[in-house]
Amino acid sequence: MDIGPDNKSVEITGRDVLYQGHYQANRYRLRHSLFAGGVGQEITREVFERGHAVAVLPYDPRRDEVVLIEQFRIAPQLAGDDPWMLEIVAGLIEPGEAVEDVARREAKEEAGLDLQQLLEIARFYTSPGAITEHVTLYCGLVDASEADGIHGVEAEGEDIRVRRLAFAEVPALFAGGLLKNTPILIALQWLLLHRDRLRGET
Repeated sequence: MDIGPDNKSVEITGRDVLYQGHYQANRYRLRHSLFAGGVGQEITREVFERGHAVAVLPYDPRRDEVVLIEQFRIAPQLAGDDPWMLEIVAGLIEPGEAVEDVARREAKEEAGLDLQQLLEIARFYTSPGAITEHVTLYCGLVDASEADGIHGVEAEGEDIRVRRLAFAEVPALFAGGLLKNTPILIALQWLLLHRDRLRGET
């Protein structure tokens, strides 16, 4: 399937730095091709430039268990929601780092786990209208018996609790509205589709 106009073009006509810190926010002025042909008028878009990330759902096919984590997140707090979120292992990719190396590092830091095998699930943008972040999502095969305790990098203020769950508990997470972020939703849906195959291969 071809996506986009027949003649794709994007012209960046200007950029203003709105904020420069650990992350960066910029305002862009641009024109782009239209589906009906030609080029549209100049538009303005504000973009949060966060870098790219990797996320991993640890799964033990022998025990039929998933390993999830819990930690505090400021955005849900500001939105009036419960700020302690159920998530999967994730981390930002620093310049020059290999994606799989980051996945293995984060699994160790956040859940105390050594990944035996990485299976790519998907690659996606978290919010392409406003954020540059691109996520590579994996299922990581693990020995879930190693998962326990509280983890995280103290210098970064991380306070992460590990949760081992039988796969049979996963549907209740969906039904109870406990899954509130994109990577965990995609990863567990993928596991629902591929679990039987993974268990048959072990």
